[in-house]
Amino acid sequence: MTSWLRTYSDLPWYALLLCLSVEAAVIEASSSGDGVLCRSSSITSCTECLRRGPQCAWCFQEAFLEGTGASQRCDLPLSLLRKGCSLEAMEHPEVKVEVNATLSGTQVSPSDIQVTLRPGSEASFIVAVSQLQRYPVDLYYLVDVSASMKENLDQLKTVGVALSHRMREHSSDLHLGFGSFVDKPVSPYINVHPSKINNPCSDYEVRCRPAHGYHHILSVTHNITEFSRVIERQLISGNMDTPEGGLDAMLQAAVCQRELGWRTGSKRLLLLMTDQPSHLALDSRLAGIVRPNDGLCHLENNVYTESTTMDHPSLNQLSDKLLENHIYSIFAVEKQQYQWYKALVSLLPGSYLGRLGHFQAPNLIELVVDAYKRLLSEVGLEVLVEEGAGSRYWLSVSPLCPEGSTANAHSCSGVLPNQTVYFNITIGMRSCPDEDEGTDVKVTVRPVGYNESTVVRVQAHCRCRCGLPGRCRNPGQSQCRADSTPTNGEAPRKPVQAYSRDSEQNPGERRTPCRAEGKELECGGRGVCECGRCVCEQSKLGAVYGAHCEMDDFSCPYKDGLLCGGRGMCVSAECVCDLGWTGESCGCPVTPETCQTSDGAVCSGRGRCQCGRCVCDAPQNSGTFCEKCPICHSTCQSYWKCVDCHLAHGLLHGEAGRCNQTCAPLVGYVDYISGDLWSQCVYIRPSDSCHFRFHATSRAGLTQLYISTRPECAGSSGHVRTFVWVCALTVFCGLVVVTLSMLLLQRQGRPPGGPTVDLNYHPTGKMTNPYLLINDKMTNPYLLINDKMTNPYLLIKVKMTNPYLLIKVKMTDPYLLIKVKMTNPYLLINEKMTNPYLLIKDKMTNPYLLMTR
Repeated sequence: MTSWLRTYSDLPWYALLLCLSVEAAVIEASSSGDGVLCRSSSITSCTECLRRGPQCAWCFQEAFLEGTGASQRCDLPLSLLRKGCSLEAMEHPEVKVEVNATLSGTQVSPSDIQVTLRPGSEASFIVAVSQLQRYPVDLYYLVDVSASMKENLDQLKTVGVALSHRMREHSSDLHLGFGSFVDKPVSPYINVHPSKINNPCSDYEVRCRPAHGYHHILSVTHNITEFSRVIERQLISGNMDTPEGGLDAMLQAAVCQRELGWRTGSKRLLLLMTDQPSHLALDSRLAGIVRPNDGLCHLENNVYTESTTMDHPSLNQLSDKLLENHIYSIFAVEKQQYQWYKALVSLLPGSYLGRLGHFQAPNLIELVVDAYKRLLSEVGLEVLVEEGAGSRYWLSVSPLCPEGSTANAHSCSGVLPNQTVYFNITIGMRSCPDEDEGTDVKVTVRPVGYNESTVVRVQAHCRCRCGLPGRCRNPGQSQCRADSTPTNGEAPRKPVQAYSRDSEQNPGERRTPCRAEGKELECGGRGVCECGRCVCEQSKLGAVYGAHCEMDDFSCPYKDGLLCGGRGMCVSAECVCDLGWTGESCGCPVTPETCQTSDGAVCSGRGRCQCGRCVCDAPQNSGTFCEKCPICHSTCQSYWKCVDCHLAHGLLHGEAGRCNQTCAPLVGYVDYISGDLWSQCVYIRPSDSCHFRFHATSRAGLTQLYISTRPECAGSSGHVRTFVWVCALTVFCGLVVVTLSMLLLQRQGRPPGGPTVDLNYHPTGKMTNPYLLINDKMTNPYLLINDKMTNPYLLIKVKMTNPYLLIKVKMTDPYLLIKVKMTNPYLLINEKMTNPYLLIKDKMTNPYLLMTR
């Protein structure tokens, strides 16, 4: 058996349960990609078509696309229907799941499921696993009785009664059993000296049992007294190497159900007690044992008879046998071997590892009780596929854990009694079996540790009722395949058409039916006549077909560079459009959605929708939805009396009938206004100048008027308040600007840290500008005069410390000029200067310099 143990995310249970017996989930690619896959020219039979994928279908209708090759019969079902193939003549097996509701267990349901699959398809179903309140428990002690376990064996003698009392809290019925193991009784595992075989402890003058692979001593029983008595009679044994034969004994304890007395409806616990690691598969080669373990029971007189001839089991083999027989395994080991068995337990589903510092009765009892509760609260699922079929299928298992439990990598943990765990199982088919293999496969779904399971019978749909078309003039053949007969018991059908040459017919008999009336060439020059029928040549552009090869699937109109606009297929030189499209090249949508406005009106009631676009009824209308009408203002005015009448009656629905004589009876009131349509017509009420928007449209020849109930009013007092606020704000801003200007001017005229300068001083004349010194008349407040000048930063003939004024003293300010007519503010003349820019003794034209002539 090949197994997968996988539990992942969760899926809704109730939604899937409703459709279990009706349909399966099939994953398919896009329609365009499927069509290319199904229409491959390499397909020559129905079987090859179906193996292309679950989306492909085969048409075996007589005279379908007459004259084409067999590959044209394989396509998507919808494409075949458009080409003229009826559903009755279509081979398209469906993927389905059928549940046998009459068979169901108390813990696992359903018990029987049948799934039909095709290559590339998948199907999903649900398995429910329920926890009961209390279970009967079978606990089998499998104890290492090598010499190092002597003290531990003595402690076990007092366990039976105490454990029985503790388990009453969790189980309705406890049965106990006992078995022992040491190792394979062959060299080099034991001392084979004659004196050591019967008594391995002879050197210590102690009586020991002979070494053995596995002895079954007590079948599971409810007689706790008998269990204690058997334990007291046990003797230790001995071997030479450190590892023991624990896994070998475990497999026998699992598969020998009848000999050990495992009960059908109980929870089965197999407790392994040891203080050493265990031998694994292939370890027996050291003793010359090369025969693999067959996984069968070999107990005779309660002794494992094949211990010296068969190898130890592999971990995978042991795991399968434990699951197959619904057995939980518990490992009670000392802390020195804990890490070794931790790695082992991770490979055995339904196992529990307990570490004991010392093998004392109370510790062992607690370990068993804790292991039972932990194992019972964890629900996992094992899916087993029939041997040899695992490569053709894939599986996925997803649990839906109940409230309060936790989803782990492989199970739901923390499940309480009376709770149910649901598993969504998906099985997919990769490929069909070989011709000599069966198509039906058995899949077993088994919860770990449960004695119930679900059987899934998978039927692979890989063969058809038909294959290749029949030969010419052979009515006894199947209509689909030349060398086969129907497999479903039906009578043979006449051939659909001929594709092979028949040399027995003379040429004259072949030409007449292959030449169309009025045509000179046979088969229209696009095929050859065989068996009195045209076999059309295949073009790279597409298929050529018809009784006289007069039709093809590539001579249709193109739109946007695509045949039939990519929204249909070419059949008989005409586009067969996809659902929702029409037109010569499938470029026109059938529904008028592209012509509807936001309020659902088609072309605003002023036109009709043609090929997805609005065609306006009147020339004055325009726009995408015929919503624009630049010369329709007179139309708005014609409704003013009607709007005024409705306003006079308060826009109340009960009063609307009073205006029937004034305007059209179809009048509606609208609260929310949106769109450009409402901006076309406005009525201004004379009493308060409020604006009321309205819109008129035409529906089925009747005028519909919509009036907004939300007026747009603007009172005169609002305008006055706005004017006053604007004026006040303007004055305030002006004052702020003037104040800031004065402050800036003052800071420029009084440098920080310098002495105070009398800004009103003037040597020869009157001066009002604090920055200027005047010797002559000036009109510019920023100029200084002994001559006409334009530089506002210089002052003449006055001793000043302002760096922007020039006086007849030695200065180093590079921005001042003395005694020379200059205009460059960066030069200083007739004096020593450190300014790197220029030193001039001549006239200059820079307007920023001052001269004293």
